[in-house]
Formats: sequence, structure tokens, C-alpha cells
Amino acid sequence: MKKILILGTGAQGSTVAQRMDEDPNVSEIICADYDPKAVEELVKILQKGKGVPVDANKVADIVSIAKGVDLIVNALPIQFGLNVMEAALEVKTNYQDFAAPEANGYHWSDLLRKLLTGDMNNRFKEIGKTALTCTGSAPGIICVAARNAMRYLDSCDSIYMYVYEGVEAKRFLPFWWSPEVAYKDMTENPFCFTGGELVQNGPFSLPIMKRFKGIDQPIRLVEHSHEEPVQMGIHSDEFFLGVKEVFFKYGGSGVEIAELLYKMGMLSQESINVNGTEIVPLDITKSLTPPAPKYESEIKEILDEGLESDTGAMLIEAVGMKDGKKVMVETYVNSLGCVEAFEKSKLTGETYLTGQGGALFTKMFVDDQIFQTGLISSDMLTFEQVDYYLSMAAKLDITLDVEVKEI
Repeated sequence: MKKILILGTGAQGSTVAQRMDEDPNVSEIICADYDPKAVEELVKILQKGKGVPVDANKVADIVSIAKGVDLIVNALPIQFGLNVMEAALEVKTNYQDFAAPEANGYHWSDLLRKLLTGDMNNRFKEIGKTALTCTGSAPGIICVAARNAMRYLDSCDSIYMYVYEGVEAKRFLPFWWSPEVAYKDMTENPFCFTGGELVQNGPFSLPIMKRFKGIDQPIRLVEHSHEEPVQMGIHSDEFFLGVKEVFFKYGGSGVEIAELLYKMGMLSQESINVNGTEIVPLDITKSLTPPAPKYESEIKEILDEGLESDTGAMLIEAVGMKDGKKVMVETYVNSLGCVEAFEKSKLTGETYLTGQGGALFTKMFVDDQIFQTGLISSDMLTFEQVDYYLSMAAKLDITLDVEVKEI
């Protein structure tokens, strides 16, 4: 029987808590957050839940509630990642998060490379525990799908990942996830792995038009700041058959709005003088952007108004050689739409895929299916672990469609 600490009781942490509450191998779930209302709302629907406050700025506070747990699931904002890792090391337990941490003056990309190859990896190995990072939908599920594609190849030349978010409400709602995080990601110089090296391009660069199955019109996608090219670049030889190119591209109405704002300067963090008043354009933009719906009542209200569109796509194309022939492994990740996700779990489609994706990795810890020690990322599973993950995902209506094509 496992005891789990979940830090952060938003959509992702709450989803993991509810899934683990159903698991017979889990005895207790400690739910912690700085927001007492969020903790209370979650714990009252759990059978095994216990709510506690926490100040994640202080490692000692995390340690005080983490003693005796088998796993800490970090669903907090990325700036708390290092604190939670340090707490996990102090209490000698396993660790899981949804995205690469960013702290102590390090950009997440630099920190991810440092964590996977440096001292933090060794420290978890020394205590015989696992720190597993990047376990949501993207990164997370998409990494499992890319890893799965490798079984169909002898060598790999390129991996292209495409994510299109096409859920549009009748009201103005550009993002179904944190607008603050969205604007931050979209103004960064995104990484790609090309020519065997990590390279940065400009925001909204290298646009392409892409057709997806089931979607009538081609979709415009651009480069986007995401962990996957960094992860797979680091692991190109060991887990991705010597891949030389890895790209992550993103599209949808949120991207289109953000690109226009970026070109206008409205995502700038440099203050400007407007009629004698110093303002930061990004502060104005964030203040005028509605937050993503968080609670059931908020989501229901939006859905009751009706959606303009309820579609999306997650596609991985891996190109390489198989039996002397050049082939492309095309993998679609299938999940529930926004309306279906709400009917099933009272979540949006985006939070359903991300939360359930994370919960599946937690389930692997609970079932003793994570045997690696040290700090690893979601693209480093064995094929046996991939099969286990996908078999559980299918029970949640998350499946892969894989087709191998000669090109």
C-alpha cells in the first residue's frame, strides 16, 4: 500500500488525486496547496484524502508533510520544482512532476539538461529512488508515443511533433490552460534539435500548414518552446536510434492571438511611457486575458453557452529506415473532446489529457513499474513500460493510431 503526497490541487493535481483515490494499492493521499479552498474542495470528494497547507517556497515546509510518503507528485508551478526535489531527497522518496522546473536563475532548458546529466541525477541514484520529470500530455503522453514509434524503425532521421488546439468557446477564451504560462512560452526562443545539436529559433518561427485526419482545413503551426526537443536531443542515441532532427510545432486560435499581440509589442516586459505613465505591456495583456476555467461550475457555464469548435490533434511523425527502406511512422494520440471530457470527468479536454497523462505515470509508481533510479524524463521508458502505460491509457479513452508508410 502506497502513501502519496500531491503538491498543488489545481486541475492536474486534483485529477491524479481522484485517480489514486480509486486505486486499491494506495492507502492515503495527502493533498497540499497554499490555497485552503482548493484543498478543501478536493479532499471532500476523496475517500483517502487528507488536506494540509504548505508554503512550497520553504523546503522545510514540504519536508514536514512529506515524511513517510512513497511518492511526491509535484503539480505546482515550475518555479517550485527544485524545492520539491530537495524535499524528496531529504525524506528519501520518489518524485514526479508535469514539466521541467525553472529556478535559481536557470532557464528550464538549461536546468533540464543539468538535472538529467548531473548531480541531481546522481543524488537520486545514491538513495535508490526515482525522480521522473515531464509527465503530463506534452511533454508526457507525446513522449511515450514518440518512444513507441522507435519500435517500428531500425534508425531514425527525424521526429516532428504537432499539437493543434481547436477548442473555441463562444465567449472570448483564448487559452484553456494558464494564460500567464502560455504567453511566457510563446515569447521564448523555442528549441529544436537539428544536425545533432540543440538550436534556438525565434518566437512563432518556421510556420507550416499541416493537414490532420478528421479536420477539413489545413492548420498553421509554428515553433513553440517545449521540453521534447531538449529531452530527445539529450537521449538521441540511447532512446531514439540516433535521431538528428526533433521539432515541436503548435497551432490554434490561442497561438494566432498571441502572435498578433507579440508583433504589436503587447507581450513585452519592457516598460513604456504612455501619456506620462510607465506601463509594462504584458501586465496589461495579462490583466485583460480571461483565466482558463478551473472549477466545474465555470466549465459547465462555458459549455452550456455552446462551443464554436471542439476539435484538436496530437500527431508524431518519425522518419527513418526499416529493413533498408525509408519509412514514416505516423502516430495520432486520440483522447476525449472538451464536451466528452466534461461529461466523463468534469474537466476540459486539455486538463483531462494532461491530468490523466500524469496520473498514469503515478499509477506506474504505485504498481512498481518504475524501476529506474536517478532523474529520468518521460521519453526514457523501456518498450515494456510503454506497453504498460498504453494499456492503462486505453482504459481512459486515450489511444494511439499508428501507421507505417513507405516514403
